[in-house]
Amino acid sequence: MNLLNIRNDDCQLDLLSLGSLVHRLDPGVIPFRKARSVDIHVSGGEYNVAAGLSDCFGMKTGIVSAMVDYGIGELVETRVREMGVKPFYKRFAHNGVDGPNIAAVYSDRGYGVRPPVVFYNRANEAGAMLKPGDFDWDEIFGQGVRWFHSGGIYAALSATTSALIIEAMQAAKKHGTITSFDLNYRPKLWAPNGGLEQARKTFRAIVEHVDVLLGNEEDLQLGLGIKGQDVESSSKLDTRAFLGMIGQVTSEFPNIQSVATTLREVETSNRHKWGAVVWCNGQQALSPVRELGVIDRIGGGDGFATGLIYGFLDGRSLDETVRLGWAHGALLTTFPGDTTMAKLSEVEAFAGGGSARVQR
Repeated sequence: MNLLNIRNDDCQLDLLSLGSLVHRLDPGVIPFRKARSVDIHVSGGEYNVAAGLSDCFGMKTGIVSAMVDYGIGELVETRVREMGVKPFYKRFAHNGVDGPNIAAVYSDRGYGVRPPVVFYNRANEAGAMLKPGDFDWDEIFGQGVRWFHSGGIYAALSATTSALIIEAMQAAKKHGTITSFDLNYRPKLWAPNGGLEQARKTFRAIVEHVDVLLGNEEDLQLGLGIKGQDVESSSKLDTRAFLGMIGQVTSEFPNIQSVATTLREVETSNRHKWGAVVWCNGQQALSPVRELGVIDRIGGGDGFATGLIYGFLDGRSLDETVRLGWAHGALLTTFPGDTTMAKLSEVEAFAGGGSARVQR
């Protein structure tokens, strides 16, 4: 079943992502002010999707990004290779003092009633320096790419990164590639770059070129200025407000073929209720709702996007597609770090109603 008219010819890549690679410093459940050691995760909202589709789902993926020639860059390059993702880098030389840098993200996991805390050091970030003209998109897409993905985190980094996303999406459409964009509105990232007004202007310009839009009700309201609807229930698991906004989304952006989001109700840092919903060309599908025991919530939304995109690429039904995204996102929260450690068999078992009983 080809719900989106996706290319099925011989392509070099199933998915190509554009975004900034970062290293995340994770002290676990210890707040940074008391931390004595950290784990290092290689991440990036857009990269996480490429990594998950490769490592878990066995697809051919690539990442377009910046790379810096110093120790942190070497660490990142190694992790990217380990996940089986093909790199397309513009390289920068580090001056030994202040960059350009691979950005650092600091994020503890919280515990119980104490929420996770995320903050950044994106000063002189190489990924933010990328600009239109840095990559030969016709050469890349000319070799065949079925799906192109980027997101709001990368768009927030500079005026040139948002322009680069648009340049890439225009090239993707010219070559018959499906495009997706995760709104991922982050106020902290937009605050030094024009705030909400600039975010909305930027997102609306990008979404004109998008086939599949990922974002929750808040993302649609804040990021795109879509007016929300009043509903009786205030539950984060209620789909009526989200689905009620689809008509306005498609009216303002008739190019949009599908909109999807996770549904998350946070009880504590380690206990979430989790669901997902997708709309596609007039049809809609809803996942079950399950209570999750969460180890690390960072990257769960990227995990959902990964499974959802796999469902579309693999020709699954809309119901199977949303369940695969929901299941993979759920499993990702049971691992430390932002990238997947799940196997396809585990995702399909959970998507099909599997339990957490011991496997003997």
